[in-house]
Amino acid sequence: MDQAVIRRKLTGTQAVQPPEGGVERAFPLALARATRTRHACNAEVAGLRLHRYSLTELLDLPPALSLIALLEGPGEAIGVMMIGPDVLAALIEAQTHGHVAALPAAPRRPTRTDAAMVADWVDAVMTDLEETLGAEEDLVWTDGFRFASHLDEPRPLGLMLEDAPYRVLAVTLRFAPGREGPLVLALPAEGRGRNPQRAGPPPLDPAQGALFEAEFREQVMAASATVDAVLCRLSLPLDTLLGLGPGDMLPLPTAQLDRIVLEGADGQGRATGRLGQHRGMRALRLSAAGSAPAPATPVTSTAPLPVAAALDLPQTGTG
Repeated sequence: MDQAVIRRKLTGTQAVQPPEGGVERAFPLALARATRTRHACNAEVAGLRLHRYSLTELLDLPPALSLIALLEGPGEAIGVMMIGPDVLAALIEAQTHGHVAALPAAPRRPTRTDAAMVADWVDAVMTDLEETLGAEEDLVWTDGFRFASHLDEPRPLGLMLEDAPYRVLAVTLRFAPGREGPLVLALPAEGRGRNPQRAGPPPLDPAQGALFEAEFREQVMAASATVDAVLCRLSLPLDTLLGLGPGDMLPLPTAQLDRIVLEGADGQGRATGRLGQHRGMRALRLSAAGSAPAPATPVTSTAPLPVAAALDLPQTGTG
């Protein structure tokens, strides 16, 4: 078991479980589109894993004989794309021969020419990635990175990269049966890029807004509302209440026919009125509409008085 595996087991490093979508969806699309657009060949991604590694763990990841592309990002951030030798060979063949050969190329050390030939492809991948993530949270740590230079072996990375956590995307990039290899993208975990630009609701057409307002007002004004005309509130012992029968009389010591309170469904007073008649019906003439009179205070009483408690007031009002 190599040292990298042992170190991960000791530190308890686990793969980050990304949400559905985000960079997990965008990175394979960016790789496939950049390969098809730049080199007119197809590539698909298998085995994508998203990790969060320290710098020490990151230095153990480069595949042997891989091309290490250094990426410059916002706020002087530096990331890396590690292109395995099989992937590098396939990209070079697609440019020089117009297709990827059926048999793998012999392993060799990457050169400055190789780096120059894949620089535009790397930039195309990163551009497509940030455009796809324009409205998602992963844009903050993937935004703004472009090819800057390359290394043909990983030893200088420890001096060039910041000692901080990195988000690492590891994939297998497959061009054809038998032609596949590893590719790793590592960027600083604490992003310094743009915040996602989420699209707001489309602007409302003024004519439609006025029509909606008129229809809404009509619906509201046509809605029914129930109000209670409160002459008096009375509190009785439970045994007295249970013993009431037809013909019994209840005391109404605070009842005033010229100060009847109209209450809404919330029990709050909305207006006051005077009891009267209108076309042969009992009615209320509003005397203080729109005010908020104090609610009637319940009066506790045990002695019956010759005043009827129930007044059959129809819901008709004048004002």
